[in-house]
Amino acid sequence: MEDFDYMSSEEDDYDSVDELEDDEDDTYSQSKRSSSSQVITKESLLSAQREDLHRVMDWLKLREQHARTLLIFHRWDVEKLFAVLVEKGKDRLFAEAGVSVVERKADLSLQPSSTIMCNICMDDIPANEVTTMDCGHCFCNNCWTENFILKIHEGQSRRIRCMEHKCNAICDEAIVRSLVSARHPHLAEKFERFLLESYIEDNRKVKWCPSVPHCGNAIRVEDDKFCEVECACGLQFCFSCSSEVHSPCSCLMWELWTKKCKDESETVNWITVNTKPCPKCHKPVEKNGGCNLVGCICGQAFCWLCGGATGRDHTWSTITGHSCGRYKEDHEQKAERAKLNLYRYMHYHNRYKAHTDSFKLETDLKETIEAKISILESKESSLKDFTWITNGLNRLFRSRRVLSYSYPFAYYMFGDDLFWDEMSKEEGGLKQNLFEDQQQQLEANIERLSQFLEEPFDSYDEENVMEIRMKIINLSVIIDKLCKKMYECIENDLLGSLQSTIHNIAPYQSKGVEKASELSPCLTSKANDGDTFLQSFFNTQGGTTEPSWPSSSSPNLNVSGCSSRKRARKAFGDGLFDLNLPAEVIDKS
Repeated sequence: MEDFDYMSSEEDDYDSVDELEDDEDDTYSQSKRSSSSQVITKESLLSAQREDLHRVMDWLKLREQHARTLLIFHRWDVEKLFAVLVEKGKDRLFAEAGVSVVERKADLSLQPSSTIMCNICMDDIPANEVTTMDCGHCFCNNCWTENFILKIHEGQSRRIRCMEHKCNAICDEAIVRSLVSARHPHLAEKFERFLLESYIEDNRKVKWCPSVPHCGNAIRVEDDKFCEVECACGLQFCFSCSSEVHSPCSCLMWELWTKKCKDESETVNWITVNTKPCPKCHKPVEKNGGCNLVGCICGQAFCWLCGGATGRDHTWSTITGHSCGRYKEDHEQKAERAKLNLYRYMHYHNRYKAHTDSFKLETDLKETIEAKISILESKESSLKDFTWITNGLNRLFRSRRVLSYSYPFAYYMFGDDLFWDEMSKEEGGLKQNLFEDQQQQLEANIERLSQFLEEPFDSYDEENVMEIRMKIINLSVIIDKLCKKMYECIENDLLGSLQSTIHNIAPYQSKGVEKASELSPCLTSKANDGDTFLQSFFNTQGGTTEPSWPSSSSPNLNVSGCSSRKRARKAFGDGLFDLNLPAEVIDKS
């Protein structure tokens, strides 16, 4: 296996400098490139939702409520919605989502003084006190309102179905808002908030930032949901499971590891290994002497070898009324297995905790490093650029975190909890040796980098500063290569070879966790890949780019597409309800 070391030739030193300079250029231009994740604030939430609504409304010539119904049903995945449209057609698309776009003319024969029997309450209701939905079913306003209030309380307000038996149509949100607000204005506001927040709650590509206290932001990813992102509030988290960043552990591995570290499972293992239950009161008893006749606090004497109750009289060789010379295989194997499992867990946990503690301590280096840089800049020297110090420190932070999480990964990858039937013992041993070799090389170079960064190079002369500069640059490049190589091993040789289970990890990011860019409150007029695909489909069919399906009046929309703060923050009663917080947080308030 290739051995990486920070000692290299002069030619390699220049290559390392070039690589680090490229890395700096990439870091500088990272903010200029379009990010694959975006922060959705309360100001841009309405704009983000309207952007998808506009695409569906423009293509299908629908009203906003019908477009929202389609998008909620397909979890705001516009590309999936277009794919279903192409595959199944408009009628199936609408029927499955519960959208009714049939234009119905008002019944002119009904006079305001006439009555209609409501099939829910079975009362004769005046014609001006009944409401007909798009599906054609008509019930009295009181029954509609009671149904709407019940559904909102039950959390089903995003898809309230018609009350008619076996009718799959979704009720008009404008009618729901109008009837509910007449009786309970606060419920109507709650209904509107649920509709707005459905863009986050029902969207596979959008999640709330899990910060505590809640920052009010959500994150939208464009590509892979198995990624790690950084919110505008500074919190870094795994987008898939919303926990802290834990790559190269998969989400399941990290969930099991955190649970194992928090609960008392290892305490139970220690009790199993080091104590034996009293045969009378069954309390665990620890042996503190050499004699195999032990006594419990309840007064019962028993044999430490087999756990059987005995008398208190004994000699050097025997215990009165007791003999336990027979070997009990199951009991001994169980105790030995528990002891080995405990030692194995302690091995990985100790190393995980050691590197986690080192990461926390090394974060304090930032202020020290800044002070050293200030001293170096004040000196008269030919060396004016000291970004190699901060780059080396950032590399130390990133690689130390990768190294610490690699131990929980190894604990489950080569243990019996998850993959005991995926590979043979010989195959598992070979893969474990390969992984541990890479782990050891990464660990050795990280410790060297940490050592050099802690040196008092601010007091060195220029020649020694140049020497330590090359060492830090070389180590930074080498550690980056080792991290990439470890991830390639995990993705291809370890997790990639699994047959019965699938474990995905967030990819390695040499520049660190990507910071999400803030979504503009204004809609973009840029064409989308899904729209381009749909347009090409209709062109190949010989039709127009805008299909002539039944149209209905479009709602009055903001031409600029910009959301206003008044839409994101609405007043009711004496207070304000803030879309900056999830619904359940506001309800508790």
